[in-house]
Amino acid sequence: MKYFKKLQAVSFLLLMVFGGYNMQAQDQKVPWISFEEAIAKTQSETTPKKIFIDIYTDWCGWCKRMDKDTFNNPDVAAYMTEKFYMVKLDGEEKENIQFNGKTFKFINSGRRGYHELAAGLMQGRMSYPTTVFMDEQAGYITKVPGYNKPKEFLKIAKYIGENIYKTKDWNTYNAGSK
Repeated sequence: MKYFKKLQAVSFLLLMVFGGYNMQAQDQKVPWISFEEAIAKTQSETTPKKIFIDIYTDWCGWCKRMDKDTFNNPDVAAYMTEKFYMVKLDGEEKENIQFNGKTFKFINSGRRGYHELAAGLMQGRMSYPTTVFMDEQAGYITKVPGYNKPKEFLKIAKYIGENIYKTKDWNTYNAGSK
């Protein structure tokens, strides 16, 4: 009987420790903002961050999986929050978006249509999800089409976030990092 109570107490402690850790890890959420908010922040803050844009659609299964697996990963969420303004942009957004003196609109085309800004950021290759990285002055750095698991995504994010892309090409960086 004593053994059972000790086992119960140890089990409870383990549950509290690991359960608490897991709750803390899940508390790290990506603070998504609008594209316009991110642009405003780059212009108003003394030390602006780079901009990260997740271009998605509501019907895209891989987009949902990337949200669940990658952006909800505590390591990814913490890093991205530290280094980037995080933007979600619906590739089929109906609202106009102002950027660089131009109004980007929804274009009713084909079965679903598309948003001009999303199309421009994806360089006309409409593929979801596509992630786009911009610098601190809202200048285009690169796009990464497709789903990426947390570890793969973090490697890409650090390549941009640590400015490695300025001194080393992706293939060299990717081959040398684990």
